[in-house]
Amino acid sequence: MSGPQAPAAVAEDTPLRRRVTVRGVVQGVGFRPYLYGLATELALAGHVINTAEGVVVEVEGTASAVARFCDRIAAQAPPLARVESVHHREMSPAGTVGGTAFTILASHSGGPARTLVSPDCATCADCLAELGDPADRRYRHPFVNCTHCGPRFTIVTGVPYDRAHTTMAGFAMCHDCAREYADPADRRFHAQPVACPACGPRLRLLVRQEPGLRSVEGADSVTEARALLTRGAIVAVKGLGGYHLACDATNQAAVALLRRRKARGDKPFAVMARTADDVRHLVRLNPEERSLLEGRARPVVLMRRHPHLSYAAGDPRPAEAVAPGSPDLGVMLPYTPLHHLLLGLPGDPDGPRLLVMTSGNVSGEPIVTDDTEALERLAHLADAWLTHDRPIHVPCDDSVVRVCDGEPLVIRRSRGYAPLPVSLPLPVRPALAVGGDLKNAFCLGAGRRAWLSAHIGDMDDVATQRVFERAVAQLESITGVRPESLVSDRHPGYRSVRWADRNAVHRPVVRVQHHHAHIAAAMAEHGLDGTRPVIGVAFDGTGHGDDGAVWGGEFLLADYDRFTRFGHLAYVPLPGGDAAVRRPYRMALAHLRAAGIGWSDDLACTAACPPGELRLLERQLERDLNCVPTSSMGRLFDAVSSLAGVCHHAGYEAQAAVELEGAALRAPADDTTAYAFALCESEETGGGVVRADPAPVLAAIVRDLRVGVEPALVAARFHRGVTGLVHRVCARARERHGLDTVALTGGVFANTLLSSACAVALREDGFTVLRHHLVPPNDGGLALGQLMVAARATLTPTPTD
Repeated sequence: MSGPQAPAAVAEDTPLRRRVTVRGVVQGVGFRPYLYGLATELALAGHVINTAEGVVVEVEGTASAVARFCDRIAAQAPPLARVESVHHREMSPAGTVGGTAFTILASHSGGPARTLVSPDCATCADCLAELGDPADRRYRHPFVNCTHCGPRFTIVTGVPYDRAHTTMAGFAMCHDCAREYADPADRRFHAQPVACPACGPRLRLLVRQEPGLRSVEGADSVTEARALLTRGAIVAVKGLGGYHLACDATNQAAVALLRRRKARGDKPFAVMARTADDVRHLVRLNPEERSLLEGRARPVVLMRRHPHLSYAAGDPRPAEAVAPGSPDLGVMLPYTPLHHLLLGLPGDPDGPRLLVMTSGNVSGEPIVTDDTEALERLAHLADAWLTHDRPIHVPCDDSVVRVCDGEPLVIRRSRGYAPLPVSLPLPVRPALAVGGDLKNAFCLGAGRRAWLSAHIGDMDDVATQRVFERAVAQLESITGVRPESLVSDRHPGYRSVRWADRNAVHRPVVRVQHHHAHIAAAMAEHGLDGTRPVIGVAFDGTGHGDDGAVWGGEFLLADYDRFTRFGHLAYVPLPGGDAAVRRPYRMALAHLRAAGIGWSDDLACTAACPPGELRLLERQLERDLNCVPTSSMGRLFDAVSSLAGVCHHAGYEAQAAVELEGAALRAPADDTTAYAFALCESEETGGGVVRADPAPVLAAIVRDLRVGVEPALVAARFHRGVTGLVHRVCARARERHGLDTVALTGGVFANTLLSSACAVALREDGFTVLRHHLVPPNDGGLALGQLMVAARATLTPTPTD
């Protein structure tokens, strides 16, 4: 935040008038009533107004009172406010000292948008108290909110942030709500979503019942929804940023049914609990995780499961089908009044204490937000719909976070975080970076701010591409950024790349190499200006390489302007592309063949491959048919997972690697053996490039397995081997180039066991280590790096027909 501009000193009792412009998240968070109260306390005259560039306030009074007012603007701001800058300008006094009162003026919408919109925020303690108070007029009202909580980003249609620019515009306030809304002393003063049972959105439950749907209105809808959940039904619940599919997480049959209907495979579900204490017996809950769970953003927090569960009387027991094979359990707490009602307020009849809460969609499709669409697209998934008539303007899925070494590691940055900007170390021209095709999130940038979108999803679905377009339009509208260029990946087949090309409209399109963008994202969020390169370790599953291969095990020397490939994992064939990703045994067999190790029947990966496919795979590798070379570390994790007998079929992205990490966590702590990669150098692009050969690692794994070493030990030794590889290659890069800052990035570093071990080894050897905290290490953070790299490029218009 840029600090207040210091005005010239004047005598304390001299009349003074000052115009102050406050920028940041200062609209819809109680900032104007806060300034009203502050000015009244200090006996200052003047006014405050919302404008497109922020909050503008003029105050007049004695010089000492005006100075105290300005000093306290940022220091004592409301809890949801985020003050980025405070600018002062002296004005001629109007003679109102001790006279005319301080007033709040109607918002002014002229000029370009420069203010920031708050993310959606969890129900605050005051509103929660009203929700459970029978004497309060908002008792059990599922839409209770105030300036300190409730929907923001998902209902905003424009700026300045006023009711007319939200999806609440169609709800006329009743007399009591209008009085609260107009009272600067009330915590609902200009709370744009303010409503009550008399004037607010209406809740209803639609229950599947032949030959159609049965409708239940009002409070009875929650009561019946809880009863349905208790009986094992699947209920589509409309939340802040879209629909969830909910079921009783303790009911094995219900969870298994939801898994089948959603075509979820074995991908873990997240659960919603009433309080953090309700899951203490399930996970190793540390203070940092509790803080994330109970904070205003309320993300899904991934936490390590207790290896040996012991239940006390009354402890909820999640079904095995909730997170099969995963070392973690994803947990979130209620963040809307409706969630609190579903899980039950004190005194409510018994109901579900743990709910599966998963995105309302078929796997691979975007989350549903439209009510009519929910009835159609979720018809084969849900038994009932708990819905309401407040529109959702932009979809916003749940954020996912985990804690690594006491610090947050964002896996998916969405609800509760978007659209807060990331501060940039260098100014950028207005640009739109479109991200990748998996876990897509785009990024708008201008000046020293970058706005990442909420999680969009995988771009291979046409519906997701439509969501992408709507989200771009909405973020451009509320930020006022008009992109002068577009930025995309270099992969010629990415749908995001094609979208950028189609929508360039005479604007230049900059192509950025995938792993360079990952490293640039890590540099940007740590505030590096790029004057000195870093050693970037970019490990992921897939990224288009400059030589046409699939990269993913990269050591790059990079700044924002350029990168040099210092080292990489040795190439092996990727047989069948996506087929090898879905069936890790294919990757294991390809790695074994490249290492000169036979496919003997005693190996788990050989046994997992059907005989006919095994013969076809052998011919495919011999003839090099559909076998693009890959240096992917993600695919090596897959290979080792299958070779060790941990996972042969991947029903969701990175399943084999996730389960391999889980196996490593079960290994005895006294084993310190590490497998070792061979390092050699090859001549690539005119220079010596370090090549890490996994053949010795694979040979050692095969030897261990044949003498009966447990898969958990194999997994742990492999993790230590990769850690050793990272340390050795980075040390060699430091010796040659004098660099001592390492950025760990790419989806593989969502593995906290690996990330922590690499960081410890590098720091103990004197390296500075950069890891992601603000944006995901996976492709969800890619667009930030694209933006920073493109900012240094020479732009030329894209040729058009």
